[in-house]
Amino acid sequence: MKPVGIHDFSLNCSLGSDGNEIWNNIQNGDISGMTIDTKYLNGDPTFIGKINQSLAKLDAKYSHFDYRANQLLYATFEQIKESYDELIRYVPAHRIGVILGTSTAGGDSLEVAIPFFDKHKKWPKTYLPHHQRMGSVSEFLAEYLGIYGPVMSVSTACSSSVKAMISAQRWINNDICDVVITGGVDVLCQVTVKGFNSLGALSNELCLPFSKNRKGINIGEAAALFILKKETAEINFLGGGESSDAYHISSPDPQGKGAITAMQRALINSGLKSCEVDYLNLHGTATMQNDAMESLAVNAVFDHGICCSSTKALTGHTLGAAGALEIGLSALSMTDINAKGGYIPHIYDDHYDLKLTQLNLMTTDNQLGRPTTIMSNSFAFGGSNASAILSRRK
Repeated sequence: MKPVGIHDFSLNCSLGSDGNEIWNNIQNGDISGMTIDTKYLNGDPTFIGKINQSLAKLDAKYSHFDYRANQLLYATFEQIKESYDELIRYVPAHRIGVILGTSTAGGDSLEVAIPFFDKHKKWPKTYLPHHQRMGSVSEFLAEYLGIYGPVMSVSTACSSSVKAMISAQRWINNDICDVVITGGVDVLCQVTVKGFNSLGALSNELCLPFSKNRKGINIGEAAALFILKKETAEINFLGGGESSDAYHISSPDPQGKGAITAMQRALINSGLKSCEVDYLNLHGTATMQNDAMESLAVNAVFDHGICCSSTKALTGHTLGAAGALEIGLSALSMTDINAKGGYIPHIYDDHYDLKLTQLNLMTTDNQLGRPTTIMSNSFAFGGSNASAILSRRK
């Protein structure tokens, strides 16, 4: 794969909606964006990573797409609109594509509509069945931008948006597009919170990836968008690796074979050796099985004690948006926003589970400078695994 340039990107999550705010909160290990909620579990408490930005309704001409995920997409795109307008000035509309990862789309709209229907025997005017189609988030953004290139959504649970970004690179490499808007979006809803709770994977306390005291995940919501072009930029998407081990519908292969394959393929497709990667953003969900599998897999690929951390204690697990969000957080660490220089810290209770293979987890006081090359992992239900590599121009 040939590298593609990340010419601008924007993030929106519980850490904030501005790059400076988000990075400051990361450096300080600020978990204040993680809040206790009782709405999604019928009164039982759980921690969630909720976006605090007020999201406006869409313009009337996009009313058929007006639900929370698209409101979040719109707010996130506005951060990079000026750059986008400049970058596509001479690019035909049919040469611009959109591909996003999601696992909820507008499913939360249905959760509101069903009680209304039960009470009134009709659907609310604000609800349309296509809201819950995964493709509708990408369709909205394409319609808003007025483009005619390929439009697609990827929904492979927690690997969705990394796989979307790898596909965006392929579109550009294969001369299908000159510019691709890619990333991911997912919002909080009952089906995900209750679903993970029914699996026994949800923690009613703040999640603690790789801690001996870990109890499971917290759910979050986020959007992350990237403008990719063939021309290189200050930060570039080098390539990714994908695998599907199909070990179990919801549990990872305990030997991490699929995760190892994804990381190895990402290195091969990026033309790198493992020793050339400075930092690894872990999938790090804080479930017993994921952390055990991932620590084993990381040490199988990286034998030099690679610097690493999980960001999910700061944002919650944002599911279909997680991969793109964490690539975006990693990219932030490469920019001038990271003025002091340091890698993303690992936030937990500092009680590493000694039953796990040892990892070199970063602290808040690391002074290693800005990373040059980063890998980010996303491992999903069904054994859908994806790893991606970014590099900063030296």
